[in-house]
Amino acid sequence: MTMSTGSSAYFLLDERIQRFIWAEGWESLRDVQETAIPLIVQGEHDVLISAATASGKTEAAFFPALTAALKSDPPGLIIYVSPLKALINDQFGRLDRLCEDLDCPVWPWHGDISSSRKARFAKEPRGVLLITPESLEAILCNRGSAAGALFRATTFVVVDELHSFIGTERGKQVQSLLHRIELAIGRRVSRIGLSATLGDMSLAQEFLRPGHGSEVKRVDSRSDESTLLVSIRGYEEPAVLPTEDPPLEREEQSPVQVCADLFKSLRGTNNLVFPNSRREVERYTHLLNRSCSEAGVPTEFWPHHGSLSAEIRNETEAALKNREMPATAICTNTLELGIDIGAVKCVAQIGPPPSVASLRQRLGRSGRRKGEPSMLRGYAIEAAIQTNSPLHVLLRERLVQTIATVELLIDRWFEPPRPHGTHYSTLVQQVLALIAERGGATIGTLFSALCGPEGPFRGIGKDSFVELIRHLGQRELLMQDSSGMLLHGRVGEKLVNHYSFYAAFSTDEEFRVVTSGRTLGSLPISSVLLPGQHILFAGRTWLVEFIEEEKKVLFVVPSPGGRAPQFDGGRGRVHTRVRRRMRELLARQDVPTFLDPVATRLLAEARAEYQRLGLANRVTLGEGSGLMLMTWLGDAANEALLCLLARRGITAENLGVALEVTSEGTEAQDVLDLLSDAASEPAPPPEILLAQAKNLQRERWDWALPESLLQRGYASLSLDVDEALSWARTL
Repeated sequence: MTMSTGSSAYFLLDERIQRFIWAEGWESLRDVQETAIPLIVQGEHDVLISAATASGKTEAAFFPALTAALKSDPPGLIIYVSPLKALINDQFGRLDRLCEDLDCPVWPWHGDISSSRKARFAKEPRGVLLITPESLEAILCNRGSAAGALFRATTFVVVDELHSFIGTERGKQVQSLLHRIELAIGRRVSRIGLSATLGDMSLAQEFLRPGHGSEVKRVDSRSDESTLLVSIRGYEEPAVLPTEDPPLEREEQSPVQVCADLFKSLRGTNNLVFPNSRREVERYTHLLNRSCSEAGVPTEFWPHHGSLSAEIRNETEAALKNREMPATAICTNTLELGIDIGAVKCVAQIGPPPSVASLRQRLGRSGRRKGEPSMLRGYAIEAAIQTNSPLHVLLRERLVQTIATVELLIDRWFEPPRPHGTHYSTLVQQVLALIAERGGATIGTLFSALCGPEGPFRGIGKDSFVELIRHLGQRELLMQDSSGMLLHGRVGEKLVNHYSFYAAFSTDEEFRVVTSGRTLGSLPISSVLLPGQHILFAGRTWLVEFIEEEKKVLFVVPSPGGRAPQFDGGRGRVHTRVRRRMRELLARQDVPTFLDPVATRLLAEARAEYQRLGLANRVTLGEGSGLMLMTWLGDAANEALLCLLARRGITAENLGVALEVTSEGTEAQDVLDLLSDAASEPAPPPEILLAQAKNLQRERWDWALPESLLQRGYASLSLDVDEALSWARTL
C-alpha cells in the first residue's frame, strides 16, 4: 500500500514517520494535516489549527514538529501543554508508540509521575514533554536558575484544547508561562494551538501570540462536516398540590420520565449524557442504574465529574473504551475535552447546554466513525403553568434556550471568547512566581517581563502596576531589600512554598468521601451533611456514618435512599446572540422539525404568552417591586445594566431575558428615564460603576488586590457596559 501521490505534505516528513503512517494503513493524509504540515515543518511560524474532534489535529501538529525537532543538533524539545492529566496520559499512549522508532523520548509530567522519572528528563531534556500549566509553573518556580538549560532545546510549544484556556485565569497563566520560557532561553519559540471549538479565529490567534495575532497562520479543517440528527423532547413537571400537612417529599416525575427514555434509547451502545451539574449527574446516574436493577440487566451507566476520585473517573473512561460491553457516561464538562474514549453513538443534553461552543464540543464525540451521523437527544423540563407562574415558566425559557442554541449551532455560530480581561488576580500570582523563579527582581524587571510590549499583561499600565506592587507590600506578600530588590514577604513566602500555589484558579476546600478505606471523591464544605443522613455519590446511595472535622473526611457506608449533595456551578453565562435568537424564535410561527409533540406544545404555549404579554413591542412588564425590564441581552450586558441602575438608587436582579426591579414603589417610566440619562453620558469608570457592588472576589488572588484594581478587573471580565449603554439608547 502507498500513500496517495497527490500528497506533497507526506514527503516533507521524516522517513521514519512516513513508515509509521504506512504501517498504520493510512491511504491519505487528512485535509488538516495536508495544510498544517508545510507550515509547521519549517519551524518559523506560530500556527493555529481548528478542527473537529478525531479529525487528526494531534498528528497534524506532531508529525511536522517531530520532523523539525529531529533535524535539530542536538535534537529538539517539544513542550505539549494540556489542561488535563488524563489527556496527557492519553497522548503519552499515542505518542510513545510513534516516537519509539524515532529515538525520541516522551516524558509525561504531572503530580502522579515519579520524581525519578522527572529527574531523568532533567538530565536529558529532549523529545516530547507532556505537561499541565501547574506542573510547568512548578518547574519554573523551583528550578528557575536551571530553566534556561532545561528548555534551551525547545523547538515548539503545543497548546491543546486552546479554547478551554482563552479568557480564563489559567489561560493568562499559560500565556505568561510561555513568555517566561522564551525569556529564560533568550529566543522566540514557535507555538501551535489546537482546538475543536473556536468562535473567533482572530481572537484565538491573538491569544496564542499576544500582540502578534495577525502573524499566526491559520488552519481550518474542511472535513468536519458530518450529518447531525437532532431530537428534542419536552416534559412538563406537574404542580405540587398543597396539603393540610407539610408537603410530602416526592420524587419529581420528569427526571424519572427522562431516565425511562434514556434507558430505552441508549442501552446497548456507548453514549454521553450531560445534565449540566454534578448534582444532576448523581441524580441521573442513580435513576438509570435503578432502572438496570429493576430490569435485571447489568449496569451500563457510569458517573464522571470533577469531585469524583481519579480512580472512579478512570473506571468510567475504561468502561467507555471497552468495546466488549456497552457503557454510557453521565458527566459534566469533564468529558468535553479530548480524552480518548472512542466514538460514542449519541450525546444527550438535559436542559440547555452552557453555550453553543460547549454543545459543539460535546457533539464532537458523536459521529466519529465514517458514515455515521452525530446524534443529539435534548431533554427540556418545564414546570406546569399556574396562576402565579413566573415569567421564565410562562416563556418556557429552558426549552426555548435549548432550541435557540441548537439553531445557532446549525448556523455555525459560536460564542467568541473574551480575551481582553485584565486578570489582575493572575498577575499577582505571576509576580510572586517570577520572583521565585529569579530569586528576586526589581519592579522594572517585573513590569518589563509581565506588562511590556511582548508580555501577557501588556494592557496594564505603569501606574496600575505600581499601585499593585505597593498594595502587595502592605499585605506582606512582598518586601523590598536595601538594594531595591523585591522579595517575598512573610505572607508571600508562606503562600509560594505551599503546593497549591502553582494553580492560578481557585479550588474549594473539600471533605474526602471515604468508604471501607477507599476514597470516592470529595464534597465542598458547603455540602457536608450530618451523620445519619443519606446521599447519592458516585452513582450510588450512602449513609453518612461519621465526619472527622480536623482531617476533613466523611465516612460513608452503602445504604438505600439518599439525595444528591449540593454542588456549585453548572450554569453557563449566556451570550446576547442566544437571547436574541430566543426572542426571534418566540416571534416566529414555524415549528422546528426536531421537536417531539410535548416540546411542540410547550413552544406553542410560550409563543402564546409572548403574544398575550405584547413582548414584541414592550420593554416593561408590571409595576413597583414586580417590574420586569425585558432586555433580551446576555448576562454581561444585563449585569452592567444592574450596576447602572444601582448608581441611581434602583436595585434589580438578572433573571435572564429580563431584569426584575426589586425597589419598592418604582414606576416603569422612572426606570426608563434613568436608563436614558445613563445612555446620554459617557460610560462611567469601573470604580464608580461598581462603587456599591459587593462580592467581587471571584478569582483566586482577588483578595490580594486593592479595591480599585479589583473593580477594574471584575468589569473587564464580567461586564459589557458598551452593549448595555447601546441598548439603553434604543429606549
